[in-house]
Amino acid sequence: MKKPLSIAVKRMLRRGMAALCAFACVFAVSACGADDADGRIRIGIKFDQPGLGFKKNGTYVGFDVDVAKYIARKLGYSEDQIVWKEAPSKQREAMLQNGDVDFIVATYSITDERKRVVSFAGPYFVAGQDLLVRKDEKGIDGPEDLNGKRLCSVTGSTSAVTVKEKFANEVQLMEQPGYAECATALFSGIVDAVTTDDIILAGLASASRGRLRVVGKPFTQEYYGVGIKKGNTKLARNINNAISEMIKDGSWKRAIADNTKGVDYTPDAKYNPPKPKEGEK
Repeated sequence: MKKPLSIAVKRMLRRGMAALCAFACVFAVSACGADDADGRIRIGIKFDQPGLGFKKNGTYVGFDVDVAKYIARKLGYSEDQIVWKEAPSKQREAMLQNGDVDFIVATYSITDERKRVVSFAGPYFVAGQDLLVRKDEKGIDGPEDLNGKRLCSVTGSTSAVTVKEKFANEVQLMEQPGYAECATALFSGIVDAVTTDDIILAGLASASRGRLRVVGKPFTQEYYGVGIKKGNTKLARNINNAISEMIKDGSWKRAIADNTKGVDYTPDAKYNPPKPKEGEK
């Protein structure tokens, strides 16, 4: 006849089982990823960039959104399995590192500094930093006219960094949390121009109904990548294949045209469409 277990032993067993269960849960989540946990995929986009990533009456529209939907479909997810997460510029790296999203499509320029903490797939688009001005502006025809001007860009963006590096002694830079705030400052005359990537400015100009215009003299190249967790080469390869298919079947070109209607904008043919090879090694 077996002796009954002592209360102390029972407690030890319960604690051991609890610890084992906790370990199993952590292992399962880390092994499967956030998307496998409930059959959905979490994608970071901008919510405040007309023409790219914009939240409108509970729906999400823009070129980045179209790219993200295409990638998700090729990864095996329907549109109703996508959970959209807002990804402000200064929070993108943390969102990927913390596992808040599976990937980010949010005008996310590939830079060596960012690649130290996250990885990228792509690029899916090559933009160029440009200037957005009021329709009747006569004194700004390019970056050579910025001396003494007031510019607005977004905190944490590569555009703001470029202004500080190239025009620090020439311009007054106002940094805002989003481009909608910059556009408002431009409308009200607080700043003379908004500076960021040309396709972002084209979206803002389209939304302004003719009140704003893009100068059309880009002075950088910005390679937009799909942000993913550091070292995930398999996901990078799958995303790159999806981008290549989007370019090949014409969906890429249609998405740009659909999201820049009413604006005289054409991507720089010297760099577009790009060849997505980032992150595979």
